[in-house]
Amino acid sequence: MGRDVHHLLSLVKKYQNHRKPIQQIHTQLIFTTAENTFNSTSSIPILLTLWNSLIRHYSLGIFPQESFLLFKQLRLQYHPIIFFDSFTYSFLIKGSANLGKFCIGKQIHCLSLKDGFESHVYVQTALVNMYGECGLVGEAKKVFDEMPVRNSVTWNALISGCIKWGDVKVARAVFDGMPEKNVISWTGLIDGYTRMGRFNEALSLFREMVVVEGIKPTEVTLLAIFPAIWNVRCLECCRMIHAYGEKSGIDAFDIRVMNSLVDAYAKCGSIDDAVRAFEDISDERKNLVSWTSIISGYAMHGMAKEAFDSYKMMVEGGIEPNRITFLSMLNACSHGGLVDEGLEFLRKMVDEFGIQPDIKHYGCLIDMLGREGRLEEAEKIALEIPNIMSNVVIWRTLLGACSFHDNADTGERVMQKIMEMEKKYGGDYVLLANILAGMGRYVDSEGVRRVMDEQNAFKAPGISFA
Repeated sequence: MGRDVHHLLSLVKKYQNHRKPIQQIHTQLIFTTAENTFNSTSSIPILLTLWNSLIRHYSLGIFPQESFLLFKQLRLQYHPIIFFDSFTYSFLIKGSANLGKFCIGKQIHCLSLKDGFESHVYVQTALVNMYGECGLVGEAKKVFDEMPVRNSVTWNALISGCIKWGDVKVARAVFDGMPEKNVISWTGLIDGYTRMGRFNEALSLFREMVVVEGIKPTEVTLLAIFPAIWNVRCLECCRMIHAYGEKSGIDAFDIRVMNSLVDAYAKCGSIDDAVRAFEDISDERKNLVSWTSIISGYAMHGMAKEAFDSYKMMVEGGIEPNRITFLSMLNACSHGGLVDEGLEFLRKMVDEFGIQPDIKHYGCLIDMLGREGRLEEAEKIALEIPNIMSNVVIWRTLLGACSFHDNADTGERVMQKIMEMEKKYGGDYVLLANILAGMGRYVDSEGVRRVMDEQNAFKAPGISFA
């Protein structure tokens, strides 16, 4: 019997993400249990280990719902002959978190209490994590507050739940109350501030962690702080992170950090530093994200030729572009005034790589055509965008191009489309009124402003630095 069980255990590990083999093991497990449970009490711990292994692989794999079906079947068939342990409940709670089903998690919570796990730190920590993952931060806090013993994982689970649902204030309060903070705690809160757009606070916390507390950031910490760095355009921060990454060896083993560094340098205004960081990556390590980051950097700096050269080298190196790569190339063409080249890239994207354009591609294309005064083509493309995808920003981009090229006829048609979508933004009316006035159509211009007042459209106040 022991040999059969260990054979099943090895199969569970082998087929953990394959539905059919796992279900066959599931059936075989029930058969083995039925044959042997009543013959030898010594087999019970082995069988429980096997059950837990199967439940674990279900709950952490791609079929977490199967863990509950197995648990229910086993519980109905063998409880109270065999009691489930803390591992069983921890895995089931994790499975409900993976499914995002707090209703199932609550049921497992109740069963775990009945079986005496109300003070078990691992089970209760799993509950804190589950409620946090499912958006019930209040429930997570309640479980946390009632725990007689907590570990660092418990504290971090509550911080993570608060961060996920945007409650940075509570997360900070929990963080400040931690008896012992580790790099995971610091990273979680830094990530929270970054996600909420509180970039200076994220940078301040990062400096406190490194300089004051002397805690070494991990690659995850660096990935969390990069968005804050480029949002505040802190070039010096980029260089410090780059130096730290080289000294610690993170740059050498984590390509994600190097890719983020290339992107951050470009967004902070230093394309030269971005190029140097990109060239520091060996050809063997460069991946699609690496190439797309440098292409995007060239595009935002108006360096269309360099973007073209990088794209060519990437393709020649056997790396296939994705929709973000093509978006970067369209941006490069737009800023470089290369309309025909941009249209050719769009054709390649659709015909050669089978990638359908999304609203960002359309927006970039219309901006590109609009910059060059090809307003009729831009209007035609805007009209062909599927309704489910189209938005007012597309038409505002085109209205801006009409203003730049003093095209009142197209501007009026574009304004009509805008009003079908949104009537309360004053900037649209002002732009069209200015176009008409520039063409000498003062009566029409006054009429647009009158409509703006009738619609009570919002007008952003002007700001003077004088």
